[in-house]
Amino acid sequence: MLFRASARTVAVMAFDGSLFLHLTDRFAHMHGYSPGASEIRSWERSIPLLAAALNDAGLGDVEVMLEYALPLNSKRADVVLAGVHPVTGEPSYVVVELKQWSQALPHDEDPALCYVDPYTHPVLNPIEQVRRYCDYLVNFNGAVAEHGDRVHGVAFLHNATESGVAGLREIERGGHGLLFTGDRRADFLDHLRSELSDKHPGARAADELLAGATVPSKQLMSVAAEEVRERQQFVLLDEQQVAYRMVLNAVERAKRADGKEIVIVTGGPGTGKSVIALQLLGELYRRGVPALHATGSQSFTKTMRKVVGSRKREVQDLFKYFNSFMTVEKNSLRALICDEAHRIRETSANRFTHAAHRTGRAQIDELIDVAYVPVFFLDEHQVVRPGELGTVSDIKAAAARRDIPCHVVPLDSQFRCGGSDAYLRWVVRLLGLEPGGPVVWEPDDRMHLLVADSPHEMETFLEARRAHDYGARMSAGYCWRWSPEPKPGNPLPPDVVIDDWARPWNLRGDRSVSGAPPSALWATDPAGFGQVGCVYTAQGFEYDWSGVIIGPDLVWRGDRWVTDRTASKDPVFKKSTPDTDVDRLIRNTYKVLLTRGMVGTIVYSTDPETREKLRQLTGGCQERQPFMV
Repeated sequence: MLFRASARTVAVMAFDGSLFLHLTDRFAHMHGYSPGASEIRSWERSIPLLAAALNDAGLGDVEVMLEYALPLNSKRADVVLAGVHPVTGEPSYVVVELKQWSQALPHDEDPALCYVDPYTHPVLNPIEQVRRYCDYLVNFNGAVAEHGDRVHGVAFLHNATESGVAGLREIERGGHGLLFTGDRRADFLDHLRSELSDKHPGARAADELLAGATVPSKQLMSVAAEEVRERQQFVLLDEQQVAYRMVLNAVERAKRADGKEIVIVTGGPGTGKSVIALQLLGELYRRGVPALHATGSQSFTKTMRKVVGSRKREVQDLFKYFNSFMTVEKNSLRALICDEAHRIRETSANRFTHAAHRTGRAQIDELIDVAYVPVFFLDEHQVVRPGELGTVSDIKAAAARRDIPCHVVPLDSQFRCGGSDAYLRWVVRLLGLEPGGPVVWEPDDRMHLLVADSPHEMETFLEARRAHDYGARMSAGYCWRWSPEPKPGNPLPPDVVIDDWARPWNLRGDRSVSGAPPSALWATDPAGFGQVGCVYTAQGFEYDWSGVIIGPDLVWRGDRWVTDRTASKDPVFKKSTPDTDVDRLIRNTYKVLLTRGMVGTIVYSTDPETREKLRQLTGGCQERQPFMV
């Protein structure tokens, strides 16, 4: 929140201009950079009109909170008004979305979207926008979690006429989303009076909202428990069930003793870490235990939101990122489930972090502090970026500094790669991630391994698999430059070029371009075939058949692997990154790529000597014939 005062004070400060100087200074202090001219202009044009409306309605003592930050989220509501309800006498809140639009047209196919000049793409209908802000506030602020009727939302389009935005009202329903224009200012004042008393100040109500604990509401947990149970039928076996019970028991002990415990669950690809995490989430919500799921992967988190929350949008908000907890009060949650914990970073700060939050505090410490029972699911061989610190020793050291009991549960059985333990061992031996050196692959009845002579051959083979209803993807080491994304309608740039074969990288952005899915959905959307995935979009996912291109950053010379950091185009490798770290991270990258396939893997190396070594280690391509069509 940038500023808080009574509506009367806001009006006075807006009139003399001091309000906007204050907002600018607070913004720069919190964000570490100055607000843009458009942001300042919107403050100057919209806030005075809202303040005047409040005072004209006789609501000068209502508390006004400007740029109110939503909990565990980077989004901010333009304004939250706090006061007392004129009928019930209970705290009452109105979330206000301010727009300077003069007109807007609804989207032809989706009324939750609309078109506004000068945007060339659809934007969210402000009714839908403010409704979502209200729902989110109720779901994550303890002050209103059990009192959703205390929160209302309005979009105030003060420059618009009724005829200019009439089409937006199609989705108007209930108190969480109403729209008022400049033409209907009198109705807007009446609505404010119906939700906020003119006889009581709003300071206490504002205090209560700001003091509300940041936890998922019981209603949201109930919805999530039902959704997780219905969407997935999980059967946990052996050590998976042990890990599941260990976490639930730790949560119960911590509750009885009002203490903290840490549980670390380790396992390679396909050992069921994410399955256990989701089952835990559903069970904890069923028991009414405040908990959240968090990862360090945008692709993984967005896919979780899509899969688990596809029917209940509010469930998506329970899936967070590791850097969401910088300012959250200690022990706000009973449990925090950290999936893909090998992606934990040194700190949560980045270039967008508020200056006030750049404390240098370790991300591991933030994750441990926020919950009575932090749970970490990790695979140390999937650390692929410098600065990722998600190892058992790192977490145990952080626990020891606080004298917190720490339990480690290993998972051995694996369900990826056809459940083939032999294939997993072959991969880690191949890449030198375990001692003993590479061994010849002995085909089993679970996993199929092939070597291609060219990328054409690899792609043709995978296309044949897709024709038989198998899923397939191609991925590669980060050895080719990545062009900016084209404008919609233009073809994707073919960055991955090998002789006369060229294909584009997967998209980097959050929207589909030219038929290709957004980055986060490359591994799960069938349209992802045809683009080459990188480790950051493949990690955490699986598909039937995996085609892997080993680039010139990892080649076989004589009797050993040689990594060439100059062949890598990955921007995370800096000059200051030691050669030993680069070597380990490149090997881990190919370990991730080589373990995505559930049925089989076909691999190609751009280096002739490396291809020959792979043929020796796989016994040639004798497995290919039964799968050709």
